[in-house]
Amino acid sequence: MLLTALSRVRKCALTLLGLALVMMGGSAPLFAQGGEAELKLPDLHQAVFMGGIGGPTLLMVGLAVSVLGFIFGLVMYTHLRNLPVHKSMLEISELIYETCKTYLTTQGKFLLVLWVFIGVIMALYFGVLLGYEIGRVTIILAFSVIGIAGSYGVAWFGIRVNTFANSRTAFASLKGKPFPCYAIPLKAGMSIGMLLISVELFLMLCILLFVPGDYAGPCFIGFAIGESLGAAALRVAGGIFTKIADIGADLMKIVFKIKEDDARNPGVIADCTGDNAGDSVGPSADGFETYGVTGVALISFILLAVNNDLTKVELLVWIFVMRVMMIVASGLSYFINEAVAKARYQHAEKMNYEGPLTSLVWLTSIISIALTYLVSYLMIPDIGGDATMWWKLSSIITCGTLAGAIIPELVKVFTSVESGHVAEVVTSSREGGASLNILSGFVAGNFSAFWLGLTMMALMAIAFGVSTNGLDALMKAPAVFSFGLVAFGFLGMGPVTIAVDSYGPVTDNAQSVFELSTIEQIPNIKGELKKDFGFDVDFEKAKHHLEENDGAGNTFKATAKPVLIGTAVVGATTMIFSIIVALTNGLQNTQNLSILYPPFLLGLLTGGAVIYWFTGASTQAVTTGAYRAVEFIKANIKLEGATKASVEDSKKVVEICTQYAQKGMFNIFLTVFFATLAFAFMEPFFFIGYLISIALFGLYQAIFMANAGGAWDNAKKIVEVELKAKGTPLHDATVVGDTVGDPFKDTSSVALNPIIKFTTLFGLLAVELAVSLTEKRGATLSTMLAVAFLLLTLVFVRRSFYGMRIGNLKN
Repeated sequence: MLLTALSRVRKCALTLLGLALVMMGGSAPLFAQGGEAELKLPDLHQAVFMGGIGGPTLLMVGLAVSVLGFIFGLVMYTHLRNLPVHKSMLEISELIYETCKTYLTTQGKFLLVLWVFIGVIMALYFGVLLGYEIGRVTIILAFSVIGIAGSYGVAWFGIRVNTFANSRTAFASLKGKPFPCYAIPLKAGMSIGMLLISVELFLMLCILLFVPGDYAGPCFIGFAIGESLGAAALRVAGGIFTKIADIGADLMKIVFKIKEDDARNPGVIADCTGDNAGDSVGPSADGFETYGVTGVALISFILLAVNNDLTKVELLVWIFVMRVMMIVASGLSYFINEAVAKARYQHAEKMNYEGPLTSLVWLTSIISIALTYLVSYLMIPDIGGDATMWWKLSSIITCGTLAGAIIPELVKVFTSVESGHVAEVVTSSREGGASLNILSGFVAGNFSAFWLGLTMMALMAIAFGVSTNGLDALMKAPAVFSFGLVAFGFLGMGPVTIAVDSYGPVTDNAQSVFELSTIEQIPNIKGELKKDFGFDVDFEKAKHHLEENDGAGNTFKATAKPVLIGTAVVGATTMIFSIIVALTNGLQNTQNLSILYPPFLLGLLTGGAVIYWFTGASTQAVTTGAYRAVEFIKANIKLEGATKASVEDSKKVVEICTQYAQKGMFNIFLTVFFATLAFAFMEPFFFIGYLISIALFGLYQAIFMANAGGAWDNAKKIVEVELKAKGTPLHDATVVGDTVGDPFKDTSSVALNPIIKFTTLFGLLAVELAVSLTEKRGATLSTMLAVAFLLLTLVFVRRSFYGMRIGNLKN
């Protein structure tokens, strides 16, 4: 597969490089205002804060805090690794990690293949169009590789932490107490969240502090494109992989009437690997990219739209200090919340797992908001000569920070095991079976999109209202800046948001590790554990706590998804502004930004079409891969005379999942890549409409699919944990609903976030490349290229469905 992909890359790359020969006629930038050539950082020393502290000094303090956050993550990692665990469980978690390693190594090679496409366009843009010297282009390309490496590196760290935590959680459950089942997954999540955000902040501060000002802007763009590419590929491939495995394993419960995570099912190891590939690797890379791209969007806006150099520096330093405070707020909130949870639940026989997770989110939100106002007052008491601006900017960020807490509460209304909507899914399944189960899940998803959409609109409207009170004295288009700050505020609890999201794959894996270890069947195991670890075992309580905690994990996995997709959409608004500035000569000619201009309206229609293609293509890859996985498992599962599936059979299922994940990802990525080029070359304002459309259609499609899937998932969990009805027709109905929801919540919906941001970021280069080529060589050549790119787009659209159909693919 990889050799075939490399061959295709070589052919496509040669075609793209051929464009360079066409464009070699001139190298001067053609944009009077806007574009990457304009992203030059002013001297950071010209601003002082809090009685004489220079901007670079404050940012150096930020570097130190980032290092401390990194150390925090590593200390947590070490603590988790050193927790006690029985060898039977350790063997399973290490097997899961080894399969994850194989998968991630393969994906790393594939990422380099995909980078070739982006590298060609970046080299053409910066080297040929803008005429940058080769050394400067090399530095920009290097930062794009650093961006990919960042997304990839934190993803690897995430699977290692989670595969430590899964076996330790399973082992800790044997004591029969619920608190360790909560504390260990959250500790793993905080380890990932703190390290991820700290590494991201450290890299961006290094660009800000140590890269020359005229290089920094393009380096930020290159870095953001790289991390966006990494996140998009890992999210798409991980989402396809995990749901192929999950569906393959789950359907065996119906076919063979076997229990959850039966060790004889060769699909279970692949399912555990998929939990990490889709629910750990993907979110880690996605969170890293989301944090970075939102920052780059604000940096681009400030450099392009703010009138005064001193104000630019003050705003740049301010937003980065705000990010430092977010790390501090998250760490402080975790320690306070953990102390309270420990005092309350350490010796309890039963606990509501969602309770301390909810309090952590709200506590972090409150502390973040308080620090936002306090630090803003100290840093920018009279920015732009306005003594009220500090609280106005703080209030705008607060709208986003509140969204980061309110949105999870709304998501729980539709996905929690205590939700009325989820209860309705269960009730409808009693008499209506899988049919009414699925319809009820659709209802929950649609209602959730309505309420979450209105909530985001209301908070953005408040931010817009604040922006009308004086921000226009500092910048052009202050409303756009306010929307960017709202997206920034969404991430105000970055480490905690990542932590509660990462909680889910650990709880899911812990339950699987327990079953796969077959620890209950080990002779004299109770005596062995008493002798070696000093406690009495309660297997029934352990299984109950693990299953119940998995429901909380499902809920909080669901809560993070709308936060990330909301950030993508709101942040994309700010990034699209950078393109508009370039196309309108600094907002001088905006008459084409209207539905009265036909190309703009046609672009709006096209974006919606692409969103529906994407959800279909990603689900098609899951469907075909799951068919092959089920086909193999049914032919090879051994239920008589065996206690465990063979490692070879388990690895074969992993191979099937990897194969179809890569095929699906390759088709999807090249469609998105060539579509971006095609629509950018077609007409610039058509392209603006297209970008706006994929953001808005993508927002609602993602929320609907994610929350419908969450409702189906926890409906199954209620039947299994509360009703104790495994193996009944009711359980079969909820399993079918869950398999429908699997690609909804963990493939299509979550991958829309990085797809939207990658398209917007890459679009920055593509549209300026197109406009400049048109000015140099005329509209005919641009139209011909648009048609060529569109034909390539349609080739890969066709491959994503007709080439991926079950009847067309053989193992």
